[in-house]
Amino acid sequence: MNPFRHSWDLSPTEAVSLQRQLREKIVLTPFEGPIRHIGGADLSYNKGSDEFYAGIVVLDYKSMDVVAHSTVIRRAPFPYIPGLLSFREIPSLMEAWERLPFHPEVIAFDGHGIAHPRRMGIATHFGLLTDKPTIGCAKKRLTGKCEEPPLKCGAYTPILDGEETLGYVLCTKNGVKPVFVSPGHRIGLEQSREIMLHCARGYKIPEPTRQAHLLVNRLRRGEVDSDVWTTGPGR
Repeated sequence: MNPFRHSWDLSPTEAVSLQRQLREKIVLTPFEGPIRHIGGADLSYNKGSDEFYAGIVVLDYKSMDVVAHSTVIRRAPFPYIPGLLSFREIPSLMEAWERLPFHPEVIAFDGHGIAHPRRMGIATHFGLLTDKPTIGCAKKRLTGKCEEPPLKCGAYTPILDGEETLGYVLCTKNGVKPVFVSPGHRIGLEQSREIMLHCARGYKIPEPTRQAHLLVNRLRRGEVDSDVWTTGPGR
């Protein structure tokens, strides 16, 4: 059993304390194995509701075709508190993860990795709990200082906290505002940016989190069921 697994029945003060403890366990060395599949995770909900529509998609890393997905509808166990959103969102995503027919080598999140005030964005937290390589790919900056790169696909600038680089502001499509990429756990800083750029296929949002976003919104609208789907064994 993963020693970093923990109870979700925590007060906000206990959650902050846990983040500080987990921060010491983050590993940011590059993932050395081949990437055959990459996952994308996202949630959707109706404004004012605590019911989450969570989903994880699995894509072939070369083609970016979706080959499997898992969806879950679950009520959030934790209140909305900025900086502690992973405690609200991960339980639903963890259930979706455990239902997948097979796991990708890397998983990307619509959120942050270490580009978080306590270095514990959703990608980092999930990576520690699953011991999997994870990447955060967010639409907005949460912490650190940065400049916007030229709006040319592949251009980037660092997200800095003093002398520490937390991630990159990455342009994924010509003429379109960039995304904010940071490593979560068990993956390198530069590698995170390179992987997300590889996954950019003509849209601002890289395919793993873009496809996850499309899936959970279809789930919320009742267009797909809460289920598991796959094209086959996947390996």
